[in-house]
Amino acid sequence: MIEGYMSSQDVADALGIKRTSVHKYVTRGDLPEPDDRIGRSPVWKRETVESWVAARRGHGWRKGRTGSHRDGGQDAG
Repeated sequence: MIEGYMSSQDVADALGIKRTSVHKYVTRGDLPEPDDRIGRSPVWKRETVESWVAARRGHGWRKGRTGSHRDGGQDAG
């Protein structure tokens, strides 16, 4: 990989998710659009991913869900 850029797999590894989830996050607008492409492969600047992660801290386990992942995402009551 080009220095300073992250592939989909690099992003997935950094976030602890599957590579296919990276593409889903982009499609849903949950992850910034790639900064560039190498051939047909999307790549992100490391700073883009780090800024996005920092901005998401404390936003919960999954978008649109209530409750905690520790309790299976179930609402109390």
